[in-house]
Amino acid sequence: MERMERIDRTGPGEPGARQQERAGEQAVGAARPVPGGRSAPLASFAYTAADEEKRRGVRRMKTTATGLLLLVALVYVLATWAKSAGVGGWPGFVAAAAEAGMVGALADWFAVTALFKRPLGLPIPHTAIIPTKKDQLGASLGSFVGENFLSGDVVRGRIHALGVGGRLGSWLAEPEHADRVTAELSTALRGALRVLRDSDVQAVVGEAITRRANAAEIGPGLGKMLEKIVADGGHRKMVDLICVRAHDWLVLHGDSVMEAVQGGAPGWTPRFVDKRVGERVYKELLRFVTEMRDMPGHPARASIDTFLTDFAADLQTDSDTRARVERLKAEILGRGEVQDVIASAWSSVRTMIIAAAEDEQSELRLRARASLMALGARLASDSRLRAKLDGWLEDAAVYVVTTYRAEITSLISDTVASWDADQTSRKIEAHIGRDLQFIRINGTVVGALAGLLIYTVSWALGA
Repeated sequence: MERMERIDRTGPGEPGARQQERAGEQAVGAARPVPGGRSAPLASFAYTAADEEKRRGVRRMKTTATGLLLLVALVYVLATWAKSAGVGGWPGFVAAAAEAGMVGALADWFAVTALFKRPLGLPIPHTAIIPTKKDQLGASLGSFVGENFLSGDVVRGRIHALGVGGRLGSWLAEPEHADRVTAELSTALRGALRVLRDSDVQAVVGEAITRRANAAEIGPGLGKMLEKIVADGGHRKMVDLICVRAHDWLVLHGDSVMEAVQGGAPGWTPRFVDKRVGERVYKELLRFVTEMRDMPGHPARASIDTFLTDFAADLQTDSDTRARVERLKAEILGRGEVQDVIASAWSSVRTMIIAAAEDEQSELRLRARASLMALGARLASDSRLRAKLDGWLEDAAVYVVTTYRAEITSLISDTVASWDADQTSRKIEAHIGRDLQFIRINGTVVGALAGLLIYTVSWALGA
């Protein structure tokens, strides 16, 4: 009995070098190789001060269970002595009860001890179950979880019962909740934009815009747009503006125009002739521009309409015109200045978005908040939308658990396999050992009652 109690007490209460050795094993336990060739653990399983406190409670319960065993043993000795001394009646009943209580206590002690270690240190088969069967238990636990918790029907039914759509709608419909979500989204957006490298994004944006522009022919699109503008008369305002500007410029720079005409005259003509020609050209040019400005039906305006209409048609149908437009587009896109403008667009957009995300009263955040509240109100009132959202969530969850069930269950089995066997046994015993000691106590009591009942029946039948 003393040997049994000494083995039961093995653990955190060990003195001296052995306790230090076990503490060292705990510190390096997570780094030990695990079966299957895995050399690195997936999780630590540290033995904490809280576990030590629980283990002290387990030792107290062990003392109580062992003390009860010693008590029934003492009762058995006294009852047997009384019976051999000639005392009739009660000693037989007491001895039978005490004897059965000892058997029950010893059987349950063996069963409880066999979970965590080898009773009395003997290599009895099917003992020290947790240290020796830890990996198999982890694999079985992973399979159990996969079959009973990660099946498609279970996950779908659970999510359907939660009613996520209705709960989310009611929650988002509250202004303070919408503010909170908006703030979190703004923080995430700012963080993402700050993490991105401007040079990388600019390169991607520039390449995407250039590639898309080169891939799409712009001639037909420009032709259709120009055709619509001419048909709607939208170009006339531009013609009016040009005529007004040209007239004003000619009025202000008449001398320059006449000097330019005179400077282009032959050297052999008299100067007064050149002057008269210059004045005549200037007056005719000013008259022409003035008439164009003041006469909506001027023939030159009709000529411009015809030219633009023909040009719009050529952009859509004439291969030579379309090819010239494509070459011009390529030349423009290839210029460094244009590429710099495209690249710098990201910096402007990024700065604008960050500023809007930081400002609680910005249009971006106000619109996001209003959209979230509107979505919440609609979810709360629209059963079809709720059903659609719940269906999406159910399908997504089922896809995840069915696709990655093996990885999820292997996380359980591999984690258990990475734990140190002795440390795992001690930790589990610290958590459930107190209840297991009640099994020893109950075994003693139930065994004693069973022995008393059997003896009483046998005595009554005259056996």
